Order: sequence, then C-alpha cells, then structure tokens
Amino acid sequence: MSKNDTIEADRVDDPELEKSRPDYGKVDKELAQYVSDRRVEISPEEDTRLRKLIDKRILAVMITTYFLQAIDKGTMSFASIMGIIEDNDLQKQEYQWLTTCIYITILVVEYPQNWLIARVPIAKYLSFSIMAWGAVLACTAACHNFAGLVTVRTLLGLFESVCQPAFVVLSSTWYKREEQTARVTYWYMMNGAQQMVGGLLAYCFSLITTGPLKSWQWLFLGYGVVSVVYGGFVGWWMPDSPMRAKCFSEEDKRLMVERVRANQTGVQNREWKKSQAWEGIKDPQAWGYALIQLCTTLPTSGLGSFQGLIIKGFGFTTLQTQLLAMVLGAYIIIVLLSSSWLVKKTGQNLLVMLGFVVPSFVGTICLMTVPIESLGQKVGLVICYYITLSFWSAQTLALSMLSRNVAGQTKKSVCVALNFIVWSTGNAIGPQVFLDWDKPRYFIAFATHLGCYSLLVIVIIGLRFYLKHQNKKRDALAEAGASEARDDQLVHAFEDLTDKENPNFRYVY
Repeated sequence: MSKNDTIEADRVDDPELEKSRPDYGKVDKELAQYVSDRRVEISPEEDTRLRKLIDKRILAVMITTYFLQAIDKGTMSFASIMGIIEDNDLQKQEYQWLTTCIYITILVVEYPQNWLIARVPIAKYLSFSIMAWGAVLACTAACHNFAGLVTVRTLLGLFESVCQPAFVVLSSTWYKREEQTARVTYWYMMNGAQQMVGGLLAYCFSLITTGPLKSWQWLFLGYGVVSVVYGGFVGWWMPDSPMRAKCFSEEDKRLMVERVRANQTGVQNREWKKSQAWEGIKDPQAWGYALIQLCTTLPTSGLGSFQGLIIKGFGFTTLQTQLLAMVLGAYIIIVLLSSSWLVKKTGQNLLVMLGFVVPSFVGTICLMTVPIESLGQKVGLVICYYITLSFWSAQTLALSMLSRNVAGQTKKSVCVALNFIVWSTGNAIGPQVFLDWDKPRYFIAFATHLGCYSLLVIVIIGLRFYLKHQNKKRDALAEAGASEARDDQLVHAFEDLTDKENPNFRYVY
C-alpha cells in the first residue's frame, strides 16, 4: 500500500487526523518522495554540514554567475570612455538606448522566463542562458554602428533575463529563511565586485593601443569567451533541485528538503494554479516589492551607465576614471554587507532599508549644488557620487523579502515576474533621464532620483505597516485557539499553499 493510500485509510477511520497530516495530493510527486509526515529535528552540526554542501554547489554558482553578468553589463559603461561611442558613430541619445533596449527586452520576456524557470531543469536552463549571452557579448566586438550594437544588446537582455529570477527561486528552494538575506546579499554584492575587478581590467584593456582590434573590442571578446566556457561548467556542476541532486546521498537530499520546511514557501510544484496567480496580482506586498525595485533601479541603471561619463565630467582622465570605479565597487560591497549584518542583528529589514536611503538624499543634493572648481571639490563630488548608491541595500533586501514572504509556486512565479517586469521598467527608464544636452552635471537626472528616493521612503513605511498588521491578525487567530495558525510541526509546509492560504505563515518585515 502506498503512502497516500495509508493516509486516506486513516482519514476514513478518524477524520480528526486530516488536519494533522499533510495532503500528499497537493504535494509535487517528485518532492513527495523526500518529505515526511512530521517535522524532523536536524542537529546544528548536521545543519551546518548540509549548508556547506549547498553553498559549494549552489551559492558558489550564484555568486560567480552574477559576477559575470554584472561585469558583462558594466562593460558598456567602461567602453563608453574607451572609444566605442566614436567608433560606432553614436549620436544624441543612441548611447542611452544601448542600455534601455536590454531592459525593454526583459520587460517583454520576464513572465515567459518565470513560467519556464518553474517548469524546466533550472540548472541546465541557466547553463544554456550563460553560454548564449557569452556568445552575444563576444559578437559585440564585431559591431561598427548603432544598428549592430542595439541588436546584440537586445539579445543580451533576452538571455540575461533568466539570472535574477532564477536566483530568487534557488534561494527559497535551497536555503532557510534566516539564511536567505545573507545569500541574496552575497550574490548581489557582485555588482560592487565587478566595479572593482571591472575597473582594473578596463584599465588594463585601455593600455592596448595597437593590433587588429580596439581596446573596447578586446574587452567584449574576452568577457564573452569566458562566459561561454563558464556556462558549460554550470551545466555540469550545479544540481537542478535537492531531489535531482546526484552529487548528494539520498539521506542528505531528504534532510536538505526537511531543513527548508520552516520556510513554508514550498520547494517545487509544476502545476499552474489560476487562483494563486490571481492572488499574486492582487497582493499589496507584491506591488510593494515591485515599487521598491522601480525606485532603486531607475537611479542605479542611469548611474551605472553614465558612471564613467559622470566621473570623467568632474575633470579626471580616462585612466583615473577607470581606477576610481574600483573604489565605488568597494563601497557598494560595504553597503550591502553592512545592511545584511544589521538585518541579522536586529531582524528589521524595512527599517534598515530606510536608514540606508538617507545618505542617497545627501549625496544627490551635493552632486546638484557643489561647484567644480578646485581639486578638493572634484574629490568631494566623487565621494558624493559613491554615497548616493547607499540606497542599493533596499534593492537587495527587497529581493530577499520576496523570496521569504511569498509562498505557493504559482504565486511566487507571478510575483517574481511582476517584480522583474517593474525592475526592467526602472532600468529601461534610468538612462533616458540623463539627457545629452544636460551634461556633464545632469541636473534633471539627479532631480528625478530625489523623487525616486522620496517615493521609496513612502513605500517602505507602507509595506512595513501592512506586513505587521497581517502578522497581528494571524497571532490573534492563534490566541483564539485556531490550531492551523499555530502548527509547530509545520505539517502542511510542502502542500504548495500560498502565504495567505496558510494561517500558520508569518511575514518578515
């Protein structure tokens, strides 16, 4: 007799057991082979051993992949002062469109990508996407006009669109809730690492002045080849899910599934549920995370695309500008690590976000008001440019909250898609507010950024109020005696319930 048959027989004999046992009809068939009826206690030592195994296979790939994607995207910023604009005869707003076209593409393909991520072997799909974007990046070296550049950049957006949504899903699949903030921070801070390494490499490539290719062409070709080779490695090294991980023993796979039971956000379910999709669209918290992405990506995409031009506009040489980007990278890493540490210490995700928005106001106002006359003022403006990017912590922490607070595989897919559709919208708009006739100070762009920071503050406060209110309602339900709102055994954790369907779920805020 199968496990499901036994459970159904028990329910006939004693209907009261129905609420205290999982409904295996709602559990993904592949996952059901690795879940138990009751919570299994895992010792701290065993939990640490399992986490290290997962870090080696999953976190290492996420960090390296995101570093490559970040450095690939940042290449255009470095190339902008290495001759790509002149060699391709870019006019007026054409350079801005080379970033915008990437995010318009992501805007269009984001939902289909999330639908695929939930249904295909995720590691194999990620591997293919990395090799594809590497090939496209290498082809950039062959471009000689705007039409060629916009074509390869559009294709780059198509293949890179899988990266961040896949990582959000992987974080919730493999890691416990309390581990996810740090893991998302680790791979997201590669935006800072690419500034450091990318700046150094761009400096080295800038020294190439002879040969069949220009320095910026070698830059794209080199990064593209590395990405293709690495993509093949990912397909071999990274498992698709705990259940399909041939690199782990059967017992370890069961324990890896068990250790994420407390997340109550599910591991895998390929069934499309219309009710969950509709719930995701109506959920205020989903729109809150999306608005945070809009308010942060609009400034970051513009500041990233125009980083070289802005700093060079302060009166620095090309080589000095490349090297100053390394300092910016170090600052971004410090911001992301310190915000993650504060969340771990205080448990206050949204309040930490608020704290890191304050320097962004100060830095932006200084960029708009301080004149460029003395060397001291030039250095001060560069520092102001650095601290402006403090708000980046909100983008990272919002992603980790999305992975921890949204349950139900269909709902998660919809919410992640919504998040990155709005994310790509912000990224697409960002470079366009840097108007060619407004350079080198770009006052209109920075005024727009101040508006984004103001809206960000409002959204963060509103989201905190909403999530706190939802938890209070569930706590009141538990105090009133509702057993389903205080299930310590987490019996229904793998039944693909949404956070709203599961009264035992509590939000982090």
